[in-house]
Amino acid sequence: MESNSDTYHVPVMLAESLEGLNIRPDGTYVDVTFGGGGHSRAILGRLGEGGHLLAFDQDSDAAARVESGEWRAEGPARFTFIGENFRHLKAFLRLNGVRQVDGILADLGVSSHQFDTAGRGFSTRMDGELDMRMDSRGDVTARDLVNSLDEEELAKLLKLYGELPNARQMARAIAAARKEKAIDTTFDLREAVSRHLPRGMENKYLAMLFQALRIEVNGELEALKEMLLQATEVLRDGGRLVVISYHSLEDRLVKNFMKSGNFEGKLEKDFYGNVLAPMKMVSRGAIQASDEELQRNSRSRSAKLRVGEKVNS
Repeated sequence: MESNSDTYHVPVMLAESLEGLNIRPDGTYVDVTFGGGGHSRAILGRLGEGGHLLAFDQDSDAAARVESGEWRAEGPARFTFIGENFRHLKAFLRLNGVRQVDGILADLGVSSHQFDTAGRGFSTRMDGELDMRMDSRGDVTARDLVNSLDEEELAKLLKLYGELPNARQMARAIAAARKEKAIDTTFDLREAVSRHLPRGMENKYLAMLFQALRIEVNGELEALKEMLLQATEVLRDGGRLVVISYHSLEDRLVKNFMKSGNFEGKLEKDFYGNVLAPMKMVSRGAIQASDEELQRNSRSRSAKLRVGEKVNS
């Protein structure tokens, strides 16, 4: 299959992802974050005629990419695309006649294409409409949030999801700026908070601000929780779950869930002291990108990959 995914999204920790999935040629696998298709293409490369890959993505740009040509050649026998949020994992697998799978991959990051398309509003570097919806069918945009949330709500949001040390000052600056005129674009937002970006850390603080808004717009953490819970239901015993996360809020949920089966990380044990959890950790700690990959793809810098295995139910 001809590949141009590198211009759309460079897959992060590709080799580590494939190793974590422990792919069987005749197995059934799910890529719940199709994006540019880099991970999906590599998974298909490991599957034989009896294997099947199902891919989820709520972004209409990803759906258009599938319809454009190269993926249609795979045909329904080996590849199925589902244009939905992965929070609906179990329901849409069943709609496609699949009840159990051998592996699930989730690359939680915003794709290179999404970052590099100014009109999507994900990038702090380019001016564009303050949107940030991963699914264009969504009702709420980042513009809606910064112009409608009261100052207290905005401060809580920036602290909770952005982990911004100066969340209250940022919220106050945004509230003051929007009294003068609506904050419509990414550069409008940058200008509103410019005085509260510590020197030498401007990009970091802007990234934290944008992260907070993006998580809220897309309900990302709740969707992740729902997907993780469903993953344990649809994975076969011995099936693998591979998750790549990009910030501590995601990684903490994934780590706790793989370790304990809940999002608080509280271990429950039986009478004999055995941990009662639907999964066991395969990787000892988080796997991070190699020095070679860091030089090739700067977006792998904050990535952490964890692998869990479904235990016998």
